[in-house]
Amino acid sequence: MIYDKKDTEAAKILIVDDVEINRLVLEEIIRNMGCEPLLAENGEKALELAVKCLPKLILSDISMPGMDGFELCKSLKANVKTKEIPVIFISAFDEAEDIVKGLKLGGEDYITKPFITEVVQARVAVHLHLYTVKHELMETNRKLQISVAAQLRQMEEEKKNILYALANIAAKNSGFEQGHMQRLRRNCRILAQGMQLSPKFEDQISDDYIDTIELAACLCDIGNIGIPKDLLRKESNFTQEETEILHSHTEIGAQLLRDLHVNSDYNDFLKISIDISRSHHENWDGSGYPQGLKGEEIPVAAQIVAMMEAYGVLTGEKKHSREEALEIMKADAGRRFHPDIYQICCRISRQFC
Repeated sequence: MIYDKKDTEAAKILIVDDVEINRLVLEEIIRNMGCEPLLAENGEKALELAVKCLPKLILSDISMPGMDGFELCKSLKANVKTKEIPVIFISAFDEAEDIVKGLKLGGEDYITKPFITEVVQARVAVHLHLYTVKHELMETNRKLQISVAAQLRQMEEEKKNILYALANIAAKNSGFEQGHMQRLRRNCRILAQGMQLSPKFEDQISDDYIDTIELAACLCDIGNIGIPKDLLRKESNFTQEETEILHSHTEIGAQLLRDLHVNSDYNDFLKISIDISRSHHENWDGSGYPQGLKGEEIPVAAQIVAMMEAYGVLTGEKKHSREEALEIMKADAGRRFHPDIYQICCRISRQFC
């Protein structure tokens, strides 16, 4: 026996020839190998069967009326469903020109007539084995990719958990009340959803953007992890040097986030997180820090977080009502805050927590 039964057993093989006796001879050879022969008398019928049955191998005559073997091969290779099926050409002629043309079209091999049983079996066995090995390799690669992707997702989630832990420490060092960061995340999501309904912002804010800003908002002050706790808790009379140290938390946080190595699935999260950390103290009129960005130069995510952080402080530790907080913030619309975002904030403020 010149073939392995695990490769040939029940393997569907499509035989294409316009001469019935040739089909019958090949059918007998193929059936004796333990394979399941499928027969087609022309290229059009073969193409239909190939798409429907997806055989492991196709034996095709070259010279046929209508669609010849070369045209059949070309059509098979152009179809995503059938392009991986090996094609062996069969012909009474063994002209080098025909062989080269068939191979260039994607054919795998060439068998000449009259058929020699052992030659046909050997050629078929080789290509069935290659087919089996190739698909086993593809399946192994698919499973490996799934495993690697799952491990990468787990690693990135662990990195996020570490970031959130650092952000919580930074929030406690800053003296924020318990639940401040959770309120910030929730309110940023609500404001972003409100902005999505505005013609001015609808092109900038997608559903994925809203999900991401909710996750990233609490990282706004993560840079405070690098600021002395006693300085964070100090309430007034900062020296110029102390002010510069406090302001440096924006760059410290952005750099910490930049140093993360994340895969492409998390690029949006990382970019928005960096924008928020670095730019949430920029002001609409250009008077903020660290870069003195002005107007539309300020990333939208940073503007959202800046407004909701101010709202959270006013309604949280300063104990102002919703109406009082919005009235206080009104003075900063057009100076500290984007005036259009402030108007949206007012319209949906009853939803804030």
